Amino acid sequence: MTHIAVIGAGITGVTTAYALAQRGYRVTVLDRQRYAAMETSFANGGQLSACNAEVWNKVSTVLHGIQWMMRRDAPLLMNPTPSWHKLSWMAEFVREIAHYRQNTVETVRLALKARTALFAMAEAEGIDFDLKTRGILHFYRDRASFETAHAVNALLREGGLERYAVTPEEIRAIEPTLAGSYVGGYFTPSDATGDIHKFTRGLAAACARKGVRFVQDAEVATIAPGEGGYAVGWRQAGHSAGRPGEAPQVLQADAVVICAGCASRHFAAMLGDRVNVYPVKGYSITVNLLTPEAQKAAPEVSILDEAAKIVTSRLGDERLRVAGTAEFNGFNRDIRHDRIQPLVDWTREQFPLVDTDRVVAWSGLRPMLPNMLPKVGRGRRPGVFYNTGHGHLGWTLSGATAELVAEAIAAEHAPGQTILPLAA
Repeated sequence: MTHIAVIGAGITGVTTAYALAQRGYRVTVLDRQRYAAMETSFANGGQLSACNAEVWNKVSTVLHGIQWMMRRDAPLLMNPTPSWHKLSWMAEFVREIAHYRQNTVETVRLALKARTALFAMAEAEGIDFDLKTRGILHFYRDRASFETAHAVNALLREGGLERYAVTPEEIRAIEPTLAGSYVGGYFTPSDATGDIHKFTRGLAAACARKGVRFVQDAEVATIAPGEGGYAVGWRQAGHSAGRPGEAPQVLQADAVVICAGCASRHFAAMLGDRVNVYPVKGYSITVNLLTPEAQKAAPEVSILDEAAKIVTSRLGDERLRVAGTAEFNGFNRDIRHDRIQPLVDWTREQFPLVDTDRVVAWSGLRPMLPNMLPKVGRGRRPGVFYNTGHGHLGWTLSGATAELVAEAIAAEHAPGQTILPLAA
């Protein structure tokens, strides 16, 4: 059987492994964490949100980034310390403003395909991930933002999304627990929410039942052409790491798929490719709803606040996920109080009867490419593939991109075929 090595056990790596196993490949997944879905796929906003498919490549995004640079609680925060990586990413981001329309429409279409694929995986494998199919409500606090949203909605509808405007009265009817004041909103009834960590872990277990091998606590050190394909060198990570200087273990594979999130840029460079992923940090809080009163006061419908750039997802009866903000600060994973507090304050403002005395804070690095579209498909060398750079829509797009990369692999390597040795 053709052996495929998948680097990364987050949502994109696990969905890729599943798509390949379904096609009859022998698959090994390597990840530096002890379990699947322990980094960016651990506690995101929980939305499967085609309605959030608008790319960020707009002049207004650049202007807001400049205006908010000195605000520590800003929805978009840019660390002014320069680096070549950050500057090159920003220059490409600005260049992609010209493709804003087509990239937004393409993202919507991809999200709709992915939703169907993800639901099919969950149903086929019996995965319980606190799914709620109550839609997503997007609200606006001022008339100018609401009117701007009309143009965005036209692009989303062009991509095939059913999404319609709602009045303040209709907002109250859709989600009665909201306490704020709004001029209007948009509602997407087909969007959904759930727990990405539970989904990914459930799908990883399904992959293991299908014969996928997971090598955890594995720090990938090298990826190079080897006998009959690629040699992936890895060392034990975590508390059980080996002695300094110890030779790495080597995994031989016919092909390799990079699904390594923000580390994908590093691995791509080993393979002669440039994948300019930048780590854009986001934060979330999980509000534990431990009383009947708090559970009743928390929203059932998912919320997206345009002004604050905050989203919510109800995870079962006893948890409310509140997430948002974007921070350009390199590979910094610190959980900052001044970035968490706005999420707590927003929760208290919108849902005043929800207790926030038991809140769990988290941060994760979204792997973003300058054009806001994922890198999916072949690299420069035969046998090298990518499924990475999904940004803030990793879960939303993963079902479709996994199928796309599996199809690209099938076009080059049949499940029972081994590729010829590569020249050094």
